Amino acid sequence: MISDYSDKVSEAVSATDVRRAAMDLLARREHSYRELFDKLVRRFGSSLVEQELGRLKVESLQSDERFAEAYLHSRSQRLYGPLRIRMELRERGIADSVIASVIRESSIDWRANLEKLALERFGRKPAADFNERAKRMRFLQNRGFDAGEIRAVVSDSDSEF
Repeated sequence: MISDYSDKVSEAVSATDVRRAAMDLLARREHSYRELFDKLVRRFGSSLVEQELGRLKVESLQSDERFAEAYLHSRSQRLYGPLRIRMELRERGIADSVIASVIRESSIDWRANLEKLALERFGRKPAADFNERAKRMRFLQNRGFDAGEIRAVVSDSDSEF
């Protein structure tokens, strides 16, 4: 009888501890469900973490949609392209449908970001040769921009002079 009471008390404390730890993480920045789960499962049992994260999700304190929007905004401000951002969101456990919706509903001008990145990185000087042009295109592709858009921007900058 006494052990049953102590088990319930320790469960309540553990659930409170999990919630407090999750809220501390969410107070710093938005986190995806998977990120929170991975961070909290190291300290607490997985069933307790799932239960508390489920509550946070129901209470709208944790939202993968909100995380994806914040992440998209942050990375696009650093001039990363939609392909790279999509991949990074998948790695963080965001569903493809949520990613597609967030990217589609954003008002980001990806072409302008690509042109700004190319200008900042390479300046107005055209590529000296084929190897330099390929190097520029690889860099922009690694940043997550579409190959067709990259060709257009690189060709435009090469033909300006």
